[in-house]
Amino acid sequence: MTAQGHEPRASQARTDAYPLQILELGRISYANAWQFQKLRHDSVLEGIVPDTLLLLEHDPVITMGRGGLPEHIYVTGEILAKKGIELFWVERGGMATYHGPGQLVAYPILHLRDRDLHAYMERLLDVLEATVEHFGVKAERSVHGPGLWVNGAKVASIGMAVRKWVSYHGIALNVSLDLSPFSLISPCGNPTERMTSLERECGKKIDLSDVQKVFVDNFLRVFGYYQKPDVGEGHPSWLVRHLPSEKEVRPVEHLVSGLGLHTVCQEAHCPNRHECFARGTSTFLVMGDICTRACRYCAVTKGHPKPLDPEEPSRVAEAVARLGLSTAVITSVTRDDVPDGGAGHFAAIVRAIREKSPQTHIELLVPDFQGKQESIERVCAASPDMFNHNIEAVRRIFAQVRPRADYDLSLRVLQKAASLGLRVKSGLMLGLGETWEEIAGTLRDLYDHGCRYLTLGQYLAPSSHHVPMRRYLAPDEFVHWKNVAMDMGFLDVASGPLVRSSYRASAMLERAL
Repeated sequence: MTAQGHEPRASQARTDAYPLQILELGRISYANAWQFQKLRHDSVLEGIVPDTLLLLEHDPVITMGRGGLPEHIYVTGEILAKKGIELFWVERGGMATYHGPGQLVAYPILHLRDRDLHAYMERLLDVLEATVEHFGVKAERSVHGPGLWVNGAKVASIGMAVRKWVSYHGIALNVSLDLSPFSLISPCGNPTERMTSLERECGKKIDLSDVQKVFVDNFLRVFGYYQKPDVGEGHPSWLVRHLPSEKEVRPVEHLVSGLGLHTVCQEAHCPNRHECFARGTSTFLVMGDICTRACRYCAVTKGHPKPLDPEEPSRVAEAVARLGLSTAVITSVTRDDVPDGGAGHFAAIVRAIREKSPQTHIELLVPDFQGKQESIERVCAASPDMFNHNIEAVRRIFAQVRPRADYDLSLRVLQKAASLGLRVKSGLMLGLGETWEEIAGTLRDLYDHGCRYLTLGQYLAPSSHHVPMRRYLAPDEFVHWKNVAMDMGFLDVASGPLVRSSYRASAMLERAL
């Protein structure tokens, strides 16, 4: 499947086809797409990921290629800003063009194995021409330069760049685009150029998603690719870990088990547990190892837990002291059977650690307490150094993975802690079938509700009985989302395939203090 969940399609043209990853980015700002293009170009060049086709729509923007001149823009930057149109000078070929909603933009990031730029351009035109003709429109190519024309008006443009024989930038096909902003520029340096759209030439409404499907089929056929499945046999290389020796791991395991404690590292099958144990750290799982909820992504056992152990706070404090932790991360199973959801227990643990190890910083990773304000206030009154509550999934998918929780309630939990002056952190799993637009929307929701610290990691299903993983995200996507979040205003972001909500929490907390 693609990033949007479509089934992969295979090329019918060649039996020696290369794999192609197709990422559908939805509507995205030019800055974010441009940044990610460069990240993905490096990943393709280094062989981390296969050749890639990015499909998207841009927010309104004018871009100027290497041949562009200031006089190709007829209005001032102030007027563009008032119209909500951005301006970028970029490294692609060509001059001025406009991108906006209703225009299919495709950025092929491909190894040009034959090292023939002319042949690459012709294949792009083959794809565009076949796509337009599928909708009953006869096009001409390269009338005034690279592109397609219909009845003397331009319907598609090409502006590419190549570095080390890997392409980037690409094509724009006007489907249902508002063409009026083209009057603000000299399109491709031609002041007499007329622009048109597929919808205008067909005389009827055309869905961009339908055009995109036809475009992809033609691209696979013309270039001789097959669409790489998002989930294959085995994990990709970036998820393979080299485990430390048992000698390094056992001291933490023995100490924790000897004190009758649990760690989320073990109970949730965390892929980083051996690394953390070898470094002498762990995340303590309190209030037992049985959860009252049945979240469909989580490996922790579900059922009817035992009553809370009043001696547990002192045992956690003892473990923290013996390990000499600079930062202690405490989380819990969800205890809906306890009137305050375990808020008092969390507070008691904070007090016990502070009494025995006053130099230790404390992060609490808490459940939603069913939204009970007095429970949230009780935890916050204990003054942990970091208040963490994970959103886990984007709004559309949230109910599928957390059927007994509520997306907006979790946001309110974070907002309450922020309003009480605490540092607030949350985590989001990726790879559940969310779109790029949904990820961006969730980051905005978190930020708007006071969250300033963030973790982003790859979802890995603990078993076949859990919600299946839909897609592996490559490391460059995690770099991209970290950049997006930091630009949004988050103060610190840990983002990577193996990042978990408490992974190296001490480093983030030390930077925050």
